[in-house]
Amino acid sequence: MKMLQRVKNFKNFIIVLLPLIVLQLSCAQDAKPSEAYVFKNGNPNGIGKWYMGREIAHVMGFQGIDWLERTARETEENTSKLINNMNIKTGDTIADIGAGSGFHVFKMAPLAKNGLVYAVDIQEQMLKAMEARIYRDDVKNVSLIMGNEKSVNLPENSVDKLLMVDVYHEFNDPKEMMASIEKALRADGKIYLIEYRAEDSAVPIKKVHKMSEAQAVKEFEAAGFVLEENMDNLPWQHCMVFVKKR
Repeated sequence: MKMLQRVKNFKNFIIVLLPLIVLQLSCAQDAKPSEAYVFKNGNPNGIGKWYMGREIAHVMGFQGIDWLERTARETEENTSKLINNMNIKTGDTIADIGAGSGFHVFKMAPLAKNGLVYAVDIQEQMLKAMEARIYRDDVKNVSLIMGNEKSVNLPENSVDKLLMVDVYHEFNDPKEMMASIEKALRADGKIYLIEYRAEDSAVPIKKVHKMSEAQAVKEFEAAGFVLEENMDNLPWQHCMVFVKKR
C-alpha cells in the first residue's frame, strides 16, 4: 500500500511540475535575442550590439545640429558633388533617411521641383528644425516623416532614389530597417549610401562611425541589394549605389 501511495504521489507531482517546465522553456525561447544580432562589449562609441561582425554606433543626437550645418561641410565632404552623383530628375520621389537638420533635403528639393522629397528622422527635434525651414522658405515639396528604429514609415513602392548620409551605421536594427526600405523603394529605384571610408585611416572620424565597402556590400546583399557602383569622387566618404537584386 505504501508503494502504491508513493507512485500515486509521484504521478501527481509530475502532473503539477510538467506545465511549469513547459512554461519555463517557452519563456526562455521568447527571451532569446534575435539571431541576427550579437550583444557584447566593444567600442565606447558603440552600443554593444553587433550585426554581421560590425558594431552599431550611437545615434547622433539633435544636439549635433550645428555640426551638421557647419560652414566647412561643403569643403570637407563636397556635398554638391554628392547631389550631382544622384542625377536627380524634376519628377523624382526621393527619401532622405536620417535627414537630420535637412542639410541635403533642401539641396535636393529644388532639383525635384515637380516631385517630392521625404525627410525621414526618428528625432522630433530634427523634424521640428526642418519644419521651421519649410515654413520660412515656403518649401512645397518636402514631406516630413517620423520614422522609428525598425521602419522608415514610407509608402510601399513609392521612392525612386533613397539617400542615407552617415546614418546607416547608426541603425539600431539594420535588418528590419532594410526590410522597410526594400518595400518603399521602387523596382528600379536606387539607394545612395554615403559612409566615411573605413579603409582610409586619414579620414578624421571615429572608427565605429566608418564603414568599408566590403562590409556594406555584405550587409546590403543580405537585404536583397547589389552594388551597382561606388563613385569614388568624394573627399572622405564612399558614395555607394545599390539596386535591388533582379
